[in-house]
Amino acid sequence: MKKIIIMLGAGILVCAGVLSGCSVSVDGADYEDIRPVFNLERFFDGKVTAWGIVQNRSGEVVQRFIVDIEGKRTNTGVMLDETFTYGVGEGPSSRTWVIEKQSDGTYAGRAGDIKGEALGTSFGNAFNFHYQMDLPVGDSEYEVTFDDWFWAFDDTAMMNRSYIRKFGVVMAEVTIFMQKQP
Repeated sequence: MKKIIIMLGAGILVCAGVLSGCSVSVDGADYEDIRPVFNLERFFDGKVTAWGIVQNRSGEVVQRFIVDIEGKRTNTGVMLDETFTYGVGEGPSSRTWVIEKQSDGTYAGRAGDIKGEALGTSFGNAFNFHYQMDLPVGDSEYEVTFDDWFWAFDDTAMMNRSYIRKFGVVMAEVTIFMQKQP
């Protein structure tokens, strides 16, 4: 009986370790005092070029892309016209975001392939966008959640890390470097 209890306990620990390895949690409060403060409207006002990869759960690069972004300030936020070029894999050729600052300081964003609204919150040099999307993969489509984090390096460079989840488990990760253009 003691062996069974030990084996069961070990099994539970292994399962908990595996499941926690599939989950990523970033706490925005950790970035509240880090500078420079990320200003969404200022960073995306004008031309921005982004270079990125998407990795599946195994770490394999399944997409490599460049995004040319033309940002325009609006009365309530910013509009982003994105054009994608793929070196590996395929995906949307373009996307237009309309992102509006809310009265409480948070942001609400919409794009044609996003389900409902994206919700955004600033945390010092970090910004978090959370949204759902029907993500096409091959001949299938999967409803997934994006946990999208941006970190400012300075006024002209930023890193973006997105965790794509299905049923709460990270299925893929996106890493993007963005730089404002003259």
